[in-house]
Amino acid sequence: MKRMKVKRTIVANIFKPNVMKIMIMGLIWESTVGIFSRGERTEFEASSDLECGSVDWSHYFANADNLGYSQINHKRISLELWKLTSQKLIESFPLDPIKENYVRQVRDCIFSAVQPEPFKSAVKLVAVSKEVVEDLLDLDVSVTETKEFIQFVSGAQILPGSVPLAHRYGGHQLTDLSSFGKSHEALAKKLYIAGKYKEVANFGGYRSQELWWSGRHGTRWELQLKGSGKTPYSRDGDGRAVLRSSIREFLCSEALNYLGIPTSRAASLVVSNDNVKRDQFYNGSVKNEKGAVVLRVAKSWFRFGSLEILAHSGETELLRTLVDFIIKQYFPFINATNSNRYLDFFSQVVTDTSYLIAHWMSVGFAHGVCNTDNFSVLSVTLDYGPFGFMDFYDPNFVPNTSDDEGRYKIGNQANVGRYNLDKLRKALTPLLDSNQQLSAEQILQDYPDLYHIKINHIAVGFESHVGQTGFMELFKAKLGLFGRDKNDDYLIKYLLKLMEDTRADFTMTFRQLSEITQQQLEAHSIPEEYWALQDIARHTKFFPWVNLYLSRLNKNIVDSDEARRTRMQSINPRYILRNWMAESAIKKAEGNDFSEVHLLQKILCYPFNKQTEAEEAGYSSHPPPWARELRVSCSS
Repeated sequence: MKRMKVKRTIVANIFKPNVMKIMIMGLIWESTVGIFSRGERTEFEASSDLECGSVDWSHYFANADNLGYSQINHKRISLELWKLTSQKLIESFPLDPIKENYVRQVRDCIFSAVQPEPFKSAVKLVAVSKEVVEDLLDLDVSVTETKEFIQFVSGAQILPGSVPLAHRYGGHQLTDLSSFGKSHEALAKKLYIAGKYKEVANFGGYRSQELWWSGRHGTRWELQLKGSGKTPYSRDGDGRAVLRSSIREFLCSEALNYLGIPTSRAASLVVSNDNVKRDQFYNGSVKNEKGAVVLRVAKSWFRFGSLEILAHSGETELLRTLVDFIIKQYFPFINATNSNRYLDFFSQVVTDTSYLIAHWMSVGFAHGVCNTDNFSVLSVTLDYGPFGFMDFYDPNFVPNTSDDEGRYKIGNQANVGRYNLDKLRKALTPLLDSNQQLSAEQILQDYPDLYHIKINHIAVGFESHVGQTGFMELFKAKLGLFGRDKNDDYLIKYLLKLMEDTRADFTMTFRQLSEITQQQLEAHSIPEEYWALQDIARHTKFFPWVNLYLSRLNKNIVDSDEARRTRMQSINPRYILRNWMAESAIKKAEGNDFSEVHLLQKILCYPFNKQTEAEEAGYSSHPPPWARELRVSCSS
């Protein structure tokens, strides 16, 4: 079992969800052989247990025409041939015995069976991810042009075999910040679990509509319709999502994927003319907005809060059933019969969460609402709300307007992760004996060595008490450094401090360091096109830093300047989804012009490649002055 070492950190939660997420999670679709699992083991399932390289896929595609695949790419060409089943979750967990859909306290179950609520007005499909549809869901993209597909992804039609389910989970929220910055124990007393917290439905799984199915390579995917109506867990929310937030989620989940960061995916985006009332900034200004639904895809939508609510309610055996299910389905390398399996599970989640957050930081991404209910047990990025990518470097960057105290500022995300992992540890405590509980505490103490910033915040600004392995290794790669040098940490901290002092653009500083030649740096010559480097070069200590950097590059073994630049350009994006870019696309979309949504979707698929259309749109230029005035909130 891995051991990790970490210091105490403090985090606050403020998210107040009002969007119902109907998941299609329970739908298990055996796409290759075109049948549904009814509890019987199929030939496909048996073969998918083998190593991928050992499966002879030609056997399954020998009669592709009969199975309903297109001849060229083996994709399903009709939804009639793409059937679903919710049997996996229904057989694994007790369902809420109450069938009526009304807000209530629910116990002794994981899911409630709830139908999605179709829009009253006509819906329009405005965006599709071809890669998700074809490569993950094995559908030919032509299927998305059919009426049946639009009905399905808008919640108006339930495909045969599926049972939409709403997922019951909770989360921690901080109601008082007076103790923020004090002891971890004092903070914990001010936290509570929301007993009926979130809504999610599956088709065959959740009522955020989640769909389970297996692709050609044996991978199961859960689908979720975000914004498809109320569930028993909706509290005061209407279960809807608006176009504004749905565009942001669609674009950003796909953008993070192409940046190489673990994330849920977005298959489609539909919009209706139904009015959805929203007080966007919680200031009493309620407005009508267009309703929308995003079809989201992930291997699992279980979160820390899925376990927390069961532990909080004393439902220990159901908690054990859920964790055993998660281990068996998603952590096959963990021995499911070993008495230490829960420790092994926790250790892996700690490791994976630390690396996820380090990757967020490496591209300047701030999630905005890092509550325990928004942290995935599979350590993928979930629930895009008031997120934001930094423009200029600022460790106090807060994308969420509702976060007045800066609980989730970008420089505190590592501490947030540690805090949330501690809540997961406490949720697992009923399943651990006294010795295992001590081991779990030790595992969490090693968290900083995984993330490894351990940088004092005067030097860096990304103020956390975490260490080096994840964060520093990523930033060394961003600077094109090979091997190890005792001064690498200092070199990175030095640069970040210069960026903070000069408010240099985070993304373009690293990108332009990957484009400028070593000869130009040696001559202390910064061409005009490298505007971010010109900004940081105003600092009197920039060129002294350049000299240290060049000296370190000279220690790279068997490396050329061209190889360095190529390597750095492959990991330092030129384009990210800046808030001003998303806002520009949203404004046009509200007038039924989705051209910029499509442009951004296209550009963000290749964030590391210089693209003419992106350059003409100014996506790698200085952000416009009005970008600083943008405000984003939790309102969906």
